[in-house]
Amino acid sequence: MTKNIFFLAFLSFFSAANSQSLKLEEIMKGDSFIGNQPTSGRWSLDGKKVYFEWNPTDDFGPSTYSWQKGQAKPVLVEPKEAAFSKLDFKRRPNSDVVYYIEKGALYSYSISNKTTKKIIQQSTSVSNLELGSSPENLFFEQNQNIFKYNTKEGTILQITNLSKGVKKEVKPEKETFLNTQQKELFQFIKDKDARKKWFDAKNKLVKSDFAKEYLYGKDDLRSLRVNPNGNYVTFTLMESSEGKKEKMEVFITSDGYNQSPDTKEKVSVNNFVKTRFAIYSAIKDSVYFVNFSTLSHIQDTPEYFKLYDNLKDKPKEDKLIIAQAPIYNETGSLAVVSIRSQDNKDRWIVSLNLEKGTFEEIDHQHDEAWIAGPGIPSYSFSSGNIEFLGDNETVYFQSEATGYSHLYTYNFKTKKKTQLTKGNWEVRDVTLSKDKKVFYLSTNTTHPGNRDFYKLSLADGILQPILTKDGAHEVVLSPDEKSLLVRYSYKNIPWDFYIAENKKNTALQQISSSTTEAFKKYQWRTPEVITFKAQDGTPVNARVYTPKTENANKAAVIFVHGAGYLQNAHNFWSNYHREYMFHNLLTDLGYTVLDIDYRGSDGYGRDFRTGIYRFMGGKDLSDHLDGKKYLVEKYGIDADRVGIYGGSYGGFITLMGMLTAPGEFKSGAALRSVTDWAHYNHGYTGNILNFPETDPEAYKKSSPIYFADNLKGNLVMLHGMVDDNVEYKDIVRLSQRFIELEKKNWSLASFPVESHGFKETYSWIDEYSRILNLFNSTLLK
Repeated sequence: MTKNIFFLAFLSFFSAANSQSLKLEEIMKGDSFIGNQPTSGRWSLDGKKVYFEWNPTDDFGPSTYSWQKGQAKPVLVEPKEAAFSKLDFKRRPNSDVVYYIEKGALYSYSISNKTTKKIIQQSTSVSNLELGSSPENLFFEQNQNIFKYNTKEGTILQITNLSKGVKKEVKPEKETFLNTQQKELFQFIKDKDARKKWFDAKNKLVKSDFAKEYLYGKDDLRSLRVNPNGNYVTFTLMESSEGKKEKMEVFITSDGYNQSPDTKEKVSVNNFVKTRFAIYSAIKDSVYFVNFSTLSHIQDTPEYFKLYDNLKDKPKEDKLIIAQAPIYNETGSLAVVSIRSQDNKDRWIVSLNLEKGTFEEIDHQHDEAWIAGPGIPSYSFSSGNIEFLGDNETVYFQSEATGYSHLYTYNFKTKKKTQLTKGNWEVRDVTLSKDKKVFYLSTNTTHPGNRDFYKLSLADGILQPILTKDGAHEVVLSPDEKSLLVRYSYKNIPWDFYIAENKKNTALQQISSSTTEAFKKYQWRTPEVITFKAQDGTPVNARVYTPKTENANKAAVIFVHGAGYLQNAHNFWSNYHREYMFHNLLTDLGYTVLDIDYRGSDGYGRDFRTGIYRFMGGKDLSDHLDGKKYLVEKYGIDADRVGIYGGSYGGFITLMGMLTAPGEFKSGAALRSVTDWAHYNHGYTGNILNFPETDPEAYKKSSPIYFADNLKGNLVMLHGMVDDNVEYKDIVRLSQRFIELEKKNWSLASFPVESHGFKETYSWIDEYSRILNLFNSTLLK
């Protein structure tokens, strides 16, 4: 009887497999099958053309295409024009002339005459071009020093004279019997000494107008920036890190010899470094340092210190911080600096007095987990969205003070802070109008899974909808701000470019068509975005793919997206496009597929973002267990026939599911998985789990390798051997644990030429064939 049931199930599977039209070998080609979608949209300087990168012929890489009004379709651009379109132009409002740097040389370009002039080209490249407050002044960096170019006079002046190293001490001549005797015996020697003293004294009276050399020792110089009037230059001096780097073994090489390149530093408090924020005054020709020790809460210790006897009574000391390069108003009279603690639990925004080297605190944000959110980078070496408005006395920034990243302003004259946007949604990105009186905002106002586009005028403070259709809109304003270049996608519609008028509730005109005929032949599903309640009452969003009733096999697969802080249960085209197509294939075979935005995912505010603090594999895993329960209760799934898979963070959650919730999942496929967080990188891991030396318990409960003895069910692990993100060593270490523990129900597939993100189609096919075989052999009765 059992054999007959198995045979009927096999026939059912065989019939379903042959009735569906998707082939694994095709969908694993990725963009070659879908069609390469265009990226990097931008406008020409005169606003008559748009440019973007595209590869419609499926070549080795993209080329530049352009489109303008009246064209039927985009056209391929000549290499010289393509290169010009990608440059970072510096332009004053309403000016016909722009300036730019290309291949280390400085150029000007007239928009009306379409003429280029090379200004500076030397053996040492110039970089970091900035416009001065005076119309004729430009500033640039060369050899880690600041230079001023006067466009009217054609002169170049070096502002700073900074050099690495220490000043060599000139020791006075040692008095000996012989040199004393020479002075006593010979008038010539006496006259020579007197002449030298006279000339030295005379030279001291004549001061050079060239900046005197400042030697900054062995530290590394970072974030060199001049203020718009050229009177001050700021920079950060950072102790050189001596952290030990991981090495990776490369076996498949062109010369047949193994290579062992360095990859990354592991998470550790030893990666903290002392920094100093310096100001050079061109007026005083001197360097002085800003003392930030009076920042509020700079000596506060993290809450988790109370859990450890060796930390709870630790003496108070200033946190190590990193101060970013200042943001200036147009005249250079006001400067704002963003400062982060190196444990990333505090961010300060301060007003900087350049003349006195003092500061005044504008805003302090503390997060017991870690500072991040849209417009607020999760790492300490970026300021995020901070800029001055058109009045030159108000600055805007983003903060998660309400639990969602919103827009704020601070006025220097009134000392008033104002919240401009509010609600249970996020400001994703900000663009200022040319006059700096209007914000153009990317938000998820209408749904966490949308990317809407709004206009917000400072005059009335009203959010005016421009693009709010379900999906995602990536928008670039034309130079005259009358038109929009929009990159748009939907759940089952890949990215393409569109043109629209800049007006309320505008309509899109498609200008590129990227999908292939092969892709169009299949009726791709628009997975429903559902919401279920987690066991702690938190709403959790997920995509669900459901088969036709006649095909449903009561088995389910749960997909776990990677990166942790990433969103995949949204209304636009997924970065996981191969997985999206694989889920369509699984659904054709009768599986129900669930793709969850678990705790820690992007798009849902601060509390959701930090829900994994000190315990990865906690709420993020329980969200998947609650998702499984939802499938059983709402979709009739057999609780004993649920599989789980994912890559990177998704591979980690798969391992935690198989090892810390044994029996919940019949089978799991873990791709490029972190197995021990103490071996991952510093910035990402230190935010979430603190540091192995100070919070070892967080690492132990969050690392699958500590739970290897609990393996139950069928586990397939897959890993690229030249992965410089999650080291191949990660999976080797876990494999050794399984071997020592005499576990048998696991296997490891290694891919010798693949890094973290696979590139070769044959590797994708092999990998997903193994995953499909795992689920078909374990979940189908």
